[in-house]
Amino acid sequence: MPFAFTVFIFVPLLEMLLLFEVADWIGGIQTLLMVVLTAVIGVQVLKQQGFSTLLRANERIRQGQLPAQEIIEGMLLAAAGAMLLTPGFLTDTLGFLCLAGPVRRPLAGRLVAAGVVRAAGFGSFSRRKGSARADDVFGNRTPPQGQVFEGEYSKAGSEPLLEAGNTHGAGEENENKNE
Repeated sequence: MPFAFTVFIFVPLLEMLLLFEVADWIGGIQTLLMVVLTAVIGVQVLKQQGFSTLLRANERIRQGQLPAQEIIEGMLLAAAGAMLLTPGFLTDTLGFLCLAGPVRRPLAGRLVAAGVVRAAGFGSFSRRKGSARADDVFGNRTPPQGQVFEGEYSKAGSEPLLEAGNTHGAGEENENKNE
């Protein structure tokens, strides 16, 4: 059976059955309040965990490393947020599992080891001394080696720049020549 069929057909059906059973057991209003409460608590935990993951990713980038673990954790956190906002107890349980660091971090580590995240186009993300790409990425611009040429330009068809000693623009010269 295709994965998408399972996710989009069976999971909502299971969620509804479970919601109906819980509503029969504790009451409809209490079930609704539990679903809303899990969403509110989940969003608060998601904000905290997301900020923590962002800070760790920023530190890894500052050290010149690819934050692969943090990228995968961020994707798991996004999935957890979507599951927590979906009404139901099964998705809430899966969402809270993805939010929990002791579950999320090892899962992200396994996904990184499986090669889910690669440094596409970078070859190596390590910082090499004198590497122009590494210096540009990390904001440590070194002065250019060799000759430096300075100049000015203007767009084609626009008025040329004023030269030293020239006090009027090119348009005025053309008017004077036509007179």
